[in-house]
Amino acid sequence: MMAQIIQTTTAPPAEIEVDPVTLDIIENALRNARYEMDEVLFRTALSPGIREQHDEFPLIADPEGRMVAGQFGLSIPALLDRFDGTVEEGDVLLTSDPYSCDGAISHANDWLVVMPVYVDGRVVGWASMFGHMSDVGGKTACSMPTDARTIFEEGVVIPPFKLYAKGVLNEDALRIILNQVRRPDWNRADLNGIVAACRTAGRRIQELCARFGADTYTSALQALLRRNHDAMRTLLTTLFADGETLTFTDYICDDGVGNGPYELVLSLTRTGDKVLLDFTGSSEQAEGPISYYLNENLARMFFGIYLITVADPQILWNDGFYPLIDVRIPDGSFWKPKYPAALNARNHGVGRIFDLFGGLLGQKTPDLLNAAGFSSSPHFMYAGEGFQLYSIGFGGIPGRPIGDGPDGHSLWPSFTNIPCEFLESYYPLRVERWETVADSGGAGLHRGGNGVDVAYRFLAPGTIAIHDDRWLTYPWGVNGGEPGARGRKWIDRADGRKEILPSKVHDVPVRPGDVLHFVTWGGGGWGDPLVRDPALVGLEVRRGLLTAAGARRYGVVCAADGTVDEAATGDLRAELERTRPEPKVFDMGPPMAEILARCEEETGLPAPRPPARA
Repeated sequence: MMAQIIQTTTAPPAEIEVDPVTLDIIENALRNARYEMDEVLFRTALSPGIREQHDEFPLIADPEGRMVAGQFGLSIPALLDRFDGTVEEGDVLLTSDPYSCDGAISHANDWLVVMPVYVDGRVVGWASMFGHMSDVGGKTACSMPTDARTIFEEGVVIPPFKLYAKGVLNEDALRIILNQVRRPDWNRADLNGIVAACRTAGRRIQELCARFGADTYTSALQALLRRNHDAMRTLLTTLFADGETLTFTDYICDDGVGNGPYELVLSLTRTGDKVLLDFTGSSEQAEGPISYYLNENLARMFFGIYLITVADPQILWNDGFYPLIDVRIPDGSFWKPKYPAALNARNHGVGRIFDLFGGLLGQKTPDLLNAAGFSSSPHFMYAGEGFQLYSIGFGGIPGRPIGDGPDGHSLWPSFTNIPCEFLESYYPLRVERWETVADSGGAGLHRGGNGVDVAYRFLAPGTIAIHDDRWLTYPWGVNGGEPGARGRKWIDRADGRKEILPSKVHDVPVRPGDVLHFVTWGGGGWGDPLVRDPALVGLEVRRGLLTAAGARRYGVVCAADGTVDEAATGDLRAELERTRPEPKVFDMGPPMAEILARCEEETGLPAPRPPARA
């Protein structure tokens, strides 16, 4: 099965040497076109998840489907390899089925559009984008049931098909799809915006071809791809010893149905110019919906983000380095579950893979070693009569070699917060608190970012859902830095009761006057906290980022107003230096057995049971 690309011009493009100025113009035009795709969608979407939070990912590709500009990539070749049909000028493909595109998208809420770009009868590139639809049907509002065992419980799953055939909309198919969702007006508007964004990119590509010639344009793409290939080859041979294997392990706390923790293992071995990323040793696929169907090209892309951007943040990273990266993902594992496993809560694996790369790549190169904090992408949902909210929360970003982790920031750099004013204007709730949680960031020379406490007071009856992690395990610190705090969720009921909630739960009833506290984890600390500037610690106490008690983790004695007692600080630091254990490269917190034994005492929730083996 493979798409048949119809072209009236079959001669391959000529290869042309592109001068540096033209190459720079085309590169930046692609960068601008990628951001223009975003703006087209933001200005036309209706759902707050896309319009306000920007939960969408654009891509511009070369004629073979290799990304030349985008946010973090998806795999056009994976979709084309599984699409049984022709692709012609004016066609627009749509799918939301991860299993039909080898994980190019990761759950049914992501609607993926792929569009060929033609010039003079020949494909010169592809424009693509996917966006998270706030609802795609299924048994619970927002379509992310935390107890789902199969993808059939998660709403409508769209196989790859032509939404537009030669420019003509398949209205019957779209009508059938929209009949399955709770907010068809939102889905229609968001989908139209995605298609419009792809068509905008297509026009920009055609304009570049008209300006420079199609052969020059496609040759420039190959030059950009080769540049990233060569940069990556240099990085790989510089950073990793030939034949040496590095391994790192982290955990997903639970799967939403009581099993956990799930062990995530990643190894790297360089052989010559190439490296192998091997996920062997990770837990088997989960019973609940947390498994992450990871496309091999996305694994390559995540790996490249860490290395290419460190080498030169101004480079427009692309898929050119993919031939240098081999990926091994065992079937039936957490990273490649078998159909029809549920996938809606894969956001924890999406976040945790960045923690894995941080721990893996920094073992031999301290300049690349971040603490943990890209631990999840927390979700909060609230639905009732006439309203439905899907939103993404923010946790603490890890401490890094270059400085502190930002407080209460998104995992994805382009995501933004839904403004409180928007929430209070369009939903029956009041945001009573939106503040960082003092001391939740791990102590270190560079402090981990604090998590946030968002308190939602509900003004109308409804149900809520939560998707989060790092409630059991800790966001680890590095190079002597301490772990960040774990996340917590609870409801202060209007009748005075306090109800502790799991990190993954849906259809929890709420009544007017109930207040949900959505508290996220803090990032791990980087470096020895006893060498952090005491004046900076005092300033952060004054700003409410640390408490006076928390300042003592840095060996700093200060008053509640942040005034530092220098003499007492010197004495405390000397005492801590004398009595503390040897600082660890990775401080994961207590051993797992101890974490599980003390789970209910510390969190108010029962410890998860070990995942069953197939």
